[in-house]
Amino acid sequence: MHSTRRSTVFAPTVALCAALSLAAASSAAGQAATRQTVVGEGQRISATLSPGIRVGNQLWASGQLGTSPTDTTIAGQTTRSLENLEKVFKAAGTTLAAGATKCTVFLIDVKDFQGMNGAYTKFFPSNPPARSTVVVAALVVPGGKVEIECQGVIPQ
Repeated sequence: MHSTRRSTVFAPTVALCAALSLAAASSAAGQAATRQTVVGEGQRISATLSPGIRVGNQLWASGQLGTSPTDTTIAGQTTRSLENLEKVFKAAGTTLAAGATKCTVFLIDVKDFQGMNGAYTKFFPSNPPARSTVVVAALVVPGGKVEIECQGVIPQ
């Protein structure tokens, strides 16, 4: 009787798990059909990277560097990184200020935090998105001091 009881409890659990898996698969299939690559002005897709991905009204913008041969300051690189993100957001139908909900900033030197923050706040003068700032050992481009990625919502 003990094993029968266990089977009785187990059967509804299996049925519930199967139903949830089917619902998740259906939802994922529906979203996959609406997945769009977003490419901002002057940007391009590579074999391993899309500047942005839109699914429904959600936008995920890849990390953007702001390196330049003429301006190596943290403020200049932060500004260019955010300008590059702005291009992705505009191509998706919104702006950083209106659509960004979460940004992640990658710095190679914690001493650059204040300089990055000064440039960053010019793009979000009020109601800024949620943000994480992480110090990393290096970025993929020599001379890069900051990389910023953002997620957002596109108004319907």
